[in-house]
Amino acid sequence: MEQSGMRNMTEGSPARHIFFFALPMFLGSLLQQLYNMVDSWVVGNYVGDAALAAVGIGFPVIFMFTSLFTGMANGGTVVISQFYGAGKMDRVRDAVDTVYTTFVVSAIPLTLLALMLVKPLLSLLQVDPAAYDEAWLYLMIVCGGLVGTIGYNTNAGILQGLGNSRTPLLFLAVAAVMNIVLDLALVLIFHWGVMGVAVATIFSQAFSWIFGVFYINRVYPQIGIHPFCFRFDRQLFADVMRIGLPAGVQMAMVSVGMMMVMGKVNTYGKAFTAGYNVGNKLDAVAFLPVQSLSNAVTAYVGQNIGAGASEGRVHQGIRVTVAMGVGWCLAMLALLMPFRSELVGFFSPSAEVVSAGAVYLKSILPFYPLFAVMFCLNNAMRGAGESMFPLICVVFSLILVRVPAVYLLAEHAGREMMFYGFGVGWAVGFAVSVIYYLAGRWKRHGSLAS
Repeated sequence: MEQSGMRNMTEGSPARHIFFFALPMFLGSLLQQLYNMVDSWVVGNYVGDAALAAVGIGFPVIFMFTSLFTGMANGGTVVISQFYGAGKMDRVRDAVDTVYTTFVVSAIPLTLLALMLVKPLLSLLQVDPAAYDEAWLYLMIVCGGLVGTIGYNTNAGILQGLGNSRTPLLFLAVAAVMNIVLDLALVLIFHWGVMGVAVATIFSQAFSWIFGVFYINRVYPQIGIHPFCFRFDRQLFADVMRIGLPAGVQMAMVSVGMMMVMGKVNTYGKAFTAGYNVGNKLDAVAFLPVQSLSNAVTAYVGQNIGAGASEGRVHQGIRVTVAMGVGWCLAMLALLMPFRSELVGFFSPSAEVVSAGAVYLKSILPFYPLFAVMFCLNNAMRGAGESMFPLICVVFSLILVRVPAVYLLAEHAGREMMFYGFGVGWAVGFAVSVIYYLAGRWKRHGSLAS
């Protein structure tokens, strides 16, 4: 079943495979969120509300810039998983080289583009003048180090396609420890403020990427990474982009939606923005297991379709994933709702910050199960090669429905009610995803490895 950390999910219990494949990804994402939360805790308690708002403002911007490469990594995961499921390791090798060549050629132009867009995006976000300078400084530094984040995601996408979710956890553990140590040193000892948090982020992520390349080449020579080999297969690139580009655009659209919401949030001042950002980070941590399960089912569906497994086995894995995701969301609703104010208060002593963060969590938590179903089904269908529907679903539900709902509620019911617009968007996305999944059109793509 497993060799050198690689997991063959074409035989055995689907629930066991998905759970144990998702577990390391969850722990890795938890570490990633942990050092993001350490950033917020350090600046919120030792720098101020403006710095806390600045770090939060930076998140959707950075997410948008990295989305296209994260999507490419997702496309690589699907292509590699299908070749691995079919036992075609020579094509796996070709796919790895193609993905890395694309990354190396594109990383620097994307970094330069990100740096040029920082000021226009901050203007678009209507950032409070009190937080503007720190937000600009934070984004310029982190955008300058995007290559580390992109490189880590590329490494992780390759390994996850081979059923290996444990090794990326090691890479993230290295980054998390380094980031926390540098955060504390640069902010508390050297008093660099937001600049210290940003420098800690880019150094830890770059080290994690480079460490990952050396580790993979040493431990998994059969998929060794040679960044400058420039071996490129046009057909494989087309397959990766067909699946990965819509996924990347989808994630970029999610970040655009987040920035549009934040543009409205920012009009209520830096304390409200800081509270929303803290609530958003707690929300992200609570939803991590669902994201990990969704990524696991992408690889599961890809491997089984590549191996020509029965349709029943594919559906069984999807049903198990949805059930686990919904179960987790119900548990989070029961656990987090009573303690939302105390959790937000951990990041800031400000009563206004705590109130805003608690309102956000109260508004979104009841709708978690709907979002979980949407998330799991979209990722499962992507594993089968269906790349356009998840993009359409996200753009429709999270931008065309959610953003206007947030603005309308803010204008007509007040800022305390605006976050219920998230639930409106998720409910629409849930309905559309379930209908499309049951219609079965996503099955028409077949295996790339045939």
